[in-house]
Amino acid sequence: TVVERMGRFVDMDWDYRTMDPDYMESIWWVVKRLWDEGLVYEGHSIMPYCPRCSTVLSNHELAQGGYKDVHDPAITVKFKVTGEATAPGAPKDLADGSTFFLAWTTTPWTLPSNLALAVGPEVDYVLVEDGAERYVMAEARVGAYYKDPAAVKIAARFKGASLVGASYEPLFPYFADLAAKGAFRVHVADYVTTEDGVGIVHTAPGFGEDDYNTLKGTGVPTVCPVDGECKFTPEVKDFAGVFVKDADKPIIEWLKAEGKLVKREQYLHPYPHCWRCSSPLVYRAISSWFVKIEPVKQKMLRANSSVYWVPGHIRDGRFGKWLENARDWSISRNRYWGNPLPIWKCDACGGTECLGSRDEVKARSGTRPEDLHKHFVDEISWNCGKAGCSGTMRRIPEVLDCWFESGSMPYAQVHYPTENKKHFEEHFPADFICEGQDQTRGWFYTLTVLAAALFDKPAFKACVVNGLVLAGDGKKMSKSLRNYTDPAAVMDQFGADALRLFLMRSAVTRADDLVYTDEGVKDVVKSILLPLWSAYGFLVTYANIDGITPREASVDAQNPMDRWILSVCETMVRDVGAALEAYDMQKAIDPMVDFIDALNNWYIRRSRRRFWRSENDGDKVEAYAVLYRVLRRLALCLAPVAPFVTEAMWRNLRAAGEPESVHLASYPEYDGRYRDEELEWKMAAVRKAVSMGRALRYQHELRIRQPLASVQLVTRDARERAVLIEMEDIIRDELNVKDVIFRDDEEDLVSYSAKANFRVLGKELGKDMKEGAGLIELLSGKQIARLLEGSSLVIEVAGRSIEITKDKVDVRREEKANLKVINEGTLTVALDTEISQALLDEGNARDLVRGVQTLRKDSGLAVTDRIELSVHGAPELKRAFDAFGQFIAGETLAVSAVWEELPGMSEVEAGELAWKVALKKA
Repeated sequence: TVVERMGRFVDMDWDYRTMDPDYMESIWWVVKRLWDEGLVYEGHSIMPYCPRCSTVLSNHELAQGGYKDVHDPAITVKFKVTGEATAPGAPKDLADGSTFFLAWTTTPWTLPSNLALAVGPEVDYVLVEDGAERYVMAEARVGAYYKDPAAVKIAARFKGASLVGASYEPLFPYFADLAAKGAFRVHVADYVTTEDGVGIVHTAPGFGEDDYNTLKGTGVPTVCPVDGECKFTPEVKDFAGVFVKDADKPIIEWLKAEGKLVKREQYLHPYPHCWRCSSPLVYRAISSWFVKIEPVKQKMLRANSSVYWVPGHIRDGRFGKWLENARDWSISRNRYWGNPLPIWKCDACGGTECLGSRDEVKARSGTRPEDLHKHFVDEISWNCGKAGCSGTMRRIPEVLDCWFESGSMPYAQVHYPTENKKHFEEHFPADFICEGQDQTRGWFYTLTVLAAALFDKPAFKACVVNGLVLAGDGKKMSKSLRNYTDPAAVMDQFGADALRLFLMRSAVTRADDLVYTDEGVKDVVKSILLPLWSAYGFLVTYANIDGITPREASVDAQNPMDRWILSVCETMVRDVGAALEAYDMQKAIDPMVDFIDALNNWYIRRSRRRFWRSENDGDKVEAYAVLYRVLRRLALCLAPVAPFVTEAMWRNLRAAGEPESVHLASYPEYDGRYRDEELEWKMAAVRKAVSMGRALRYQHELRIRQPLASVQLVTRDARERAVLIEMEDIIRDELNVKDVIFRDDEEDLVSYSAKANFRVLGKELGKDMKEGAGLIELLSGKQIARLLEGSSLVIEVAGRSIEITKDKVDVRREEKANLKVINEGTLTVALDTEISQALLDEGNARDLVRGVQTLRKDSGLAVTDRIELSVHGAPELKRAFDAFGQFIAGETLAVSAVWEELPGMSEVEAGELAWKVALKKA
């Protein structure tokens, strides 16, 4: 329902599901291929594990869940030294019965599993005498444990490397027997620092990757006395059945009672959480099946180098660096539902075999399973058959990580290689995929691993990476917090097109985050969709009134406005097509939005009178043809972005024999015959001048219907000046001024003065700053103007040549009397803001016209209906009415316009005054 409502083309008749037997069988083929390449193995690894989900998480899943700041108990405990170090340089008599190693941890629950201590080989350690006891700790951390470090008695100083081999008494008794296998000794580790703690790290190889690697190969076994829900097993008898995180407090109390607790505090630090359920994770030793990454890493990097990424920096940045540092991939999970790993193991000799299809299972067992889920395939077994072995081959209990299933999607969706072999090989890699940036460590990664391992190719030719859509408060949208509007409600209120445009035009399509607000979607309706519909409605309304069936515009239109809009339309088609080919949605949508603005606020507005003429002359017919053509091409371009409004437009605008739906029509191709680049440049120059003038009006609250005496223009570009002179009438009309005056020098409009920027120049001039500042104040207006343009000049200060640029001066500009001035690049625009009585009267008359037109519309009158008009108001307005009565009647289609006061008149604002107006159809 949601997919259809939002206008996404998804063929539900040919969908695929990872639970379908054919999909599952293709995944078995993938596993078998990796197995045959020697890339699958069983091993142990320290993995993030979710106690609530009772499953291990892969490294890319860990990245998805992220870290949250949590408060954990941080404790320092003491380990009694029982045996001297074996390394040279060790302090003497460590095992005197009164010496202890201090160690710090934020996971007290791991202390029952402690099997070693780690020190930094080059870290400086000290032997501190504290009463009857002596403590070994990093010298840099003494101040964290003693208020007055200078008063602390130091018995010896030594490097961490000298402590290797020293033994200590187990903190807890549960695994004391492992001392015979080398446990409870000091080892060196490069990861030990003195940033916090005491510079000695408690090591539990069953619960930490660094811990595990420290004891790897030493013969010390890995102990992990917790069950699938991370509760202590009976081996830890004092805390058996207690969830490990809940055991922190009783363990601390036990240590305190035993006199082994030195210090207790709270520690705020980032801690990993499950991406599925948000539960805190536990790092623990896991028996798992892995895919070797190192043998295929170069293939992965090579495949990635050929992918077109949007944005491009993802390729060698976020994704490329992830590939470079990728480690072996844990692909098995201890769950019930999922695709079973197709590996059978002998219960006697331990031999293993991987099967890649249902037919292979039948060949080995005589049973061909139609469904490949656990409760079917776990029942299938056969005799081992190896010489001297009477065991039975049974399937291992694990299922595949769901990310393995999604990474296999290119093959499994078409049941490759059992079916569709030719089709798959003709369509692989995919043209493009699109997902969130979190998938750089998820789907993008698993697709790349498997495609590189199986085919030495990328799985996709292009990848568009989206950012996160955040809630209005800037936080991640959360189902549990409900901090977002239901998308269905948004689409019901504003339409799916508005939501699509809001999202697709934003930076979220380029891996940046977007703060979503309903107001943003509402603004799309106001600024894009309503103007689009207004332009379409204008054509339909007046074409119906005039009884004209628009035809396709010719390439040799006579009217300059027609040639211009036809030309910018083709520019739009070209730019949109190029951006879509580059998978750049923002860049594709912006030209269409700009075109809608140009169409409404320039072409239609300036051509309106051509459509209003009573006779169907050639110019009027051509105007309809032009508007018809550009609206059709706009609909075709915009259809993938706003599918519903363009469909409505197309169904009414399409010609006989054309596709019924805009989405079945061919995408428009650029037609250079309609281009007039010179005219586009000229109109852009004029629109820039008008835009600057309107900005001045807005800035200084000069409403557009109030005529002004003049606009004055200065440009240093001769070509631009010629165009502005050529199109002077347009500028006069658009800015509602009586005169357009061209000046040769900007100093006719403003005066410039400059002062030195002491913050910038002070470093350069030093003691000569005062002299330099004086010279800068003498700069002429022309010199300052050149600086503002980006040029530089040289002044001589104390015999030195100093280059002056605009960043070294603070420029002040004073406008001449009654002028309001704005500058942009080579063009300066000034409005004369002095309003005479005559100008004020004309402005009031124009306000009346606007108000009458609104009343006409609200009264349900057709645009061609004639009216009888009565007006009344203050004496100032009577003067305006008398002076501009003919203008008012002509603009409002009034057959009569009289000054009289009638009951029930409507008020129309005119500045601080108001007209009273009554009208009726003539």
